[in-house]
Amino acid sequence: MLVHWIWLAARPGLNEREKVAVLEYFSDPEAAFCAREDALRKVEGLSPNAVAALTDKNLNEAEQILHRCAEKQIHICTYRDGAYPARLKNTPDPPVVLYCKGVLPDLDGQPVIGVVGTRKCSSYGISTAQRMGYQIAACGAVIVSGAAKGIDTAAMTGAMTAGGKVVGVLGCGVDVVYPASARDLYRDTERSGCLVSEYPPGTAPFKWNFPKRNRIISGLSCGVLVVEAPEISGALITARQAAEQGRDVFVVPGNIDMPSFAGSNALLREGAIMAGSGWDVVGEYQPQYPDKVHKNIRIEEGKLNLPGNGEQAVPKVAQNPASPAERKTFDRKKEKITVDKEPSCAYSDVGGDYQPASPEEALLLHKLGADTWQVDELIAETSLPAAKVLSLLTLLEIKGVVARLPGRQVRRTNKP
Repeated sequence: MLVHWIWLAARPGLNEREKVAVLEYFSDPEAAFCAREDALRKVEGLSPNAVAALTDKNLNEAEQILHRCAEKQIHICTYRDGAYPARLKNTPDPPVVLYCKGVLPDLDGQPVIGVVGTRKCSSYGISTAQRMGYQIAACGAVIVSGAAKGIDTAAMTGAMTAGGKVVGVLGCGVDVVYPASARDLYRDTERSGCLVSEYPPGTAPFKWNFPKRNRIISGLSCGVLVVEAPEISGALITARQAAEQGRDVFVVPGNIDMPSFAGSNALLREGAIMAGSGWDVVGEYQPQYPDKVHKNIRIEEGKLNLPGNGEQAVPKVAQNPASPAERKTFDRKKEKITVDKEPSCAYSDVGGDYQPASPEEALLLHKLGADTWQVDELIAETSLPAAKVLSLLTLLEIKGVVARLPGRQVRRTNKP
């Protein structure tokens, strides 16, 4: 029964991993509710506080939450529901209950891109987030964001302007508008997709809720795009969690003299994928979703009309972005200039034997061999942290030893 799901989700003495452990041990939350203390102690990993919380059999709070959900037309999606996103379920600490207002899109059947950034963003960040949101949606992906001021709002607005689906993940109840100025955004998001929260209706926007909800944004996503983020930012928390979950991290490069881009640019140095258009992001997932992802974006020549932003000029690279295979390369041999110096070695000796710079790099190259690998499979095979593998792959790509292919695939360019 739903009331028992709510009862389990609302237990204050359990973290999300412990709640999932309870579900895996018992057949359902009702069985856990009926279990005695000696049976609860058999669940592996439960702390004494967790066992004590599960011995509280009072359903009053859960029944009140269920009543509020019915009154406010808030849907409850449980961990065992078919509509529960599989990508989120496979994270280490998924919420056992999601409260939804609107219609939750099919997040397993199409690419999902999380877009995040700072609330105190620049005008460039606003226009770029709107443009990227518009193009990502026009390419066939769903936008997931935190519905906060600044970058989140701009990206979600851009996506809805393109007629795309959006999901706003909140750090409060889905019936609580925060800030008050977001009322129109909440209304439009509910019409174009769904507002989602792990917190029951009526939950206030406590500041500690927001870092916790970021794992849901990354957990729902195939990849996360950071548009503008300072060194201390919730967007960076989301990006770190995305890397730990094995998701792609994309970054829009920013002005190196502006503190609001310091965190974004740092992610690029650590191996994030640079993105200059929506296709740079969504194109990575075309092999997985060939019927959902559209190769070309058609935008009226040079202009993109977005609410509240006037007519923003769109860089030429973003109007008709090419697929990775179509991007032009320059023949540097034709531009070769003779200078007065001794011949030097190339930056990388791709045709010869490359010497790994570290044991982790050697392990990664050994596993790659002569085959083409999915990044997720490579992470699992090496048992290295996802963030480490992504960083190593980027460095090896720069050195010319590894080539990144569409569909989160990589291969060696030199002979193993």
